[in-house]
Amino acid sequence: MGNDTQKTLPDIEKKIVLNAPIMKVWHAVATSEGIAAWFMPNNFKPESGFKFQLDAGPFGMSDCEVTELDPPNRLSFQWGEEWTVTFKLTEMEGKTEFTLIHSGWVEGMVTPFGETHNIVRDRMSHGWGGLVEKLGAYVEV
Repeated sequence: MGNDTQKTLPDIEKKIVLNAPIMKVWHAVATSEGIAAWFMPNNFKPESGFKFQLDAGPFGMSDCEVTELDPPNRLSFQWGEEWTVTFKLTEMEGKTEFTLIHSGWVEGMVTPFGETHNIVRDRMSHGWGGLVEKLGAYVEV
């Protein structure tokens, strides 16, 4: 059996308009302390190719690598072996449209924690919704 039967699941995409200037939002999503404030503890640096770790609590440390960096509009990183997370920022007259895209979902694929992508994707989609709201609370202070 080949792998060509595997279906890709849709990306998780969350979009929110934040009442904050783009540089403030960029600082919140592209610095170690910013990411820690709304997402996870980490040792991130905004450098293309930089390898860092996210502290996923009970799931342990996740290896990541910055794959795209275009300040203040776009940041992508590889999360583990399977996923890519992208933060897109668009300036809107003093506000910022923030889009989060979490891709790399494959139907039936099992994560290192023994759960299928189908299950994890549903949980993560819900989780990202809360995290994006937390980001909003952090930058709109």
